[in-house]
Amino acid sequence: MTRRTIKVDYLARVEGEGALHARIADGAVEHVELNIFEPPRYFEALLRGRDFREAPDITARICGICPVAYQMSAVHAMEAACGVSLPPSLRALRRLLYCGEWIQSHVLHAFMLHAPDFLGCDSVVEMARTNAPLVQQALRMKKAGNAIIAAVGGREVHPINVKVGGFYRAPRREEIAGLRDEVAWGRDATAEALAWAATLPYPDFERDYQFVALRAADEYPMNAGRIVSSRGLDIDTLAYEQTFAESHEPQSTALHSRLIADGSAYLVGPLARYALNFDRLPPAVQAAARAAGLGPVCRNPYRSLLVRLVEVLFAFGEALHLIEAYEPPPQPSVAVEPREGSGCWATEAPRGLLYHRYAIGADGLIREAKIVPPTSQNQPSIEDDLRGVLAANLALDDDALRHRCEVTIRNYDPCISCATHFLTLTLDRDTGAEAPP
Repeated sequence: MTRRTIKVDYLARVEGEGALHARIADGAVEHVELNIFEPPRYFEALLRGRDFREAPDITARICGICPVAYQMSAVHAMEAACGVSLPPSLRALRRLLYCGEWIQSHVLHAFMLHAPDFLGCDSVVEMARTNAPLVQQALRMKKAGNAIIAAVGGREVHPINVKVGGFYRAPRREEIAGLRDEVAWGRDATAEALAWAATLPYPDFERDYQFVALRAADEYPMNAGRIVSSRGLDIDTLAYEQTFAESHEPQSTALHSRLIADGSAYLVGPLARYALNFDRLPPAVQAAARAAGLGPVCRNPYRSLLVRLVEVLFAFGEALHLIEAYEPPPQPSVAVEPREGSGCWATEAPRGLLYHRYAIGADGLIREAKIVPPTSQNQPSIEDDLRGVLAANLALDDDALRHRCEVTIRNYDPCISCATHFLTLTLDRDTGAEAPP
């Protein structure tokens, strides 16, 4: 038997700590584990006993890259629990805030973490030496997204203006109008960047993913929609926990989520959103995607960089529309009185579906909280990707195989991608031959 063991001890920057271990025998991949050994953070337990109005600010601290996503899922779940719905003006302001987060998060991942892989660079620092104008343009695009978050949310990271029922303060018209020119520039710059990214050398690899994402009646999904899949699933968010289940795998402190019906893995995030909502994109964005070589569905995870830029192009255009139509709402929020009950909601974080459920008492204190982030939902799919990539590239030498594994993990999202920029790959080869005396 020819045995080969691939072991990566430390995946840096996946919330700190992770590893990869793969075992190959006689040219077949026997076992793959993505080990996440970051200590649990216990956010759900931390929320118990806290006032229901604190959830948006507490959960925002889960992620410094997508705090808006956690705030949006939290406020909608609390409002559902309290039987409150918001007027269109406040809903539009929340959508503008989410556009800002999609822009800054996707640009960070596409240019700072993912693009160096296809340019032969070890990092964006090296990329800045060889592609300075491109990096400068990307930083300006990210800054435009941050400016939207600051104008609506009060500050760029961990916004402080979001509350259950709306916002603490509605931005003045001139504050929002001041975003217009830079957002319009960002839309045009993204179109140029998408055309450039279409020329990068992506590995030829596809999988038949089971895509899962929100789908709204008349818009590309951000804050609302039914949960649908590429294999016919179509459910209300209320049925989420009867459809998906998390499990604790021995090799990981991060829970793995699978479909209850058949235990299968699924994929959330840009590829899934795009495939399930291509018809919800404006015609100009669809045309840009096609010009970049994308069809209505993309099953090559390496080309997720292109799909992210398509979503950035959409978000800039959507933000521009919302900015030009903005009128300060009569009131920055609606009154929300607590009542005993529970509420759940899912929104589309940049890296995929983000589910929150809360049970609260009549006194407004949180009795129970459940949060399912995109990373948990994608982990089984990441392992399936690694299994397929390893099987297809066993002829590569150790360094090349390690790099291909790193790139494969970076395909997913900023949290995972940040964690996998620096791998230590240990490769043990066992050819079955006896060692020389």
